[in-house]
Amino acid sequence: MAIFLTGATGFIGSAVLRQLRAQGRDVVALVRTEDKAEEVRALGATAVLGTLTDRELITSLALDSDGVIHLASPGDESSAPTDDAFVSAVFAGLEGSDKPYVHTGGIWIFGSGADLTERTPFSPPALTSWRLPVEARVRSASGVKTTIIAPGIVFGHGDGIPTAIAGAARVDTPEGQALELIGSGDQHWTTVFVDDLAELYLLAYDLAPAGSYYIGASGQNPTVRELGEAASTAAGLDGRVAPTTVEQAHERLGEGFGDALLLDQQATGAAARIDLGWEPNGPSLVDELRTGSYAG
Repeated sequence: MAIFLTGATGFIGSAVLRQLRAQGRDVVALVRTEDKAEEVRALGATAVLGTLTDRELITSLALDSDGVIHLASPGDESSAPTDDAFVSAVFAGLEGSDKPYVHTGGIWIFGSGADLTERTPFSPPALTSWRLPVEARVRSASGVKTTIIAPGIVFGHGDGIPTAIAGAARVDTPEGQALELIGSGDQHWTTVFVDDLAELYLLAYDLAPAGSYYIGASGQNPTVRELGEAASTAAGLDGRVAPTTVEQAHERLGEGFGDALLLDQQATGAAARIDLGWEPNGPSLVDELRTGSYAG
């Protein structure tokens, strides 16, 4: 039987799909369009056209699968009902089977903290507060080997949230042009390289016990100022950066997304290393911004 994968053409999901196929695993990927179907077929996976809210299809695919890895999300106001409906449909196919189900959460659900672990109380910003009841359902499911992965800020291959750093506006300062920061720049971001994160999903699928929860973080927690200085150097601005106010961050990014990126978060991701043998060894986000895939 195949692994049922959602989000297979997304930033994280495509990395997971590549690693699954590199290991010779059969994958059935749910996609919304024929163009996306061609993308997954090119990697040797089977594509099924449908949506996350197609209950009968989701239940059937889950029932016929060896297990499920869920990475797709609308990323808008429909995220909560969509994820809830998907979980209901998947569990209708999986409950009682003890098959693995790996669900995607996110680091922001913990709020700010200098040493975030899986035991840190949740304190989500408005943008991700909807995750709490869905994740509670996942963790309490019976007869399914559930795992939640809460990734840090995912980067790599010039994609993801760090494009907001690399592509920030240039502003005039007395010292010359500078790259605009998100807020003061004092806040830390807990980060993870996308290919390292994909490896964690596979390890969780294979090895994690039922009801488990893992933060996907490399242990590198740069400040936004450090990230901005690296991007500024790559842009030929000699590392000059310009802080902004909360209001300016909201104006640029929207209040919800802005508040999430203003969180001050640090984590080591040690539990996944200890329990699953995960070994993140990708580049740092600072280096990627200065001389890697975001530079140029």
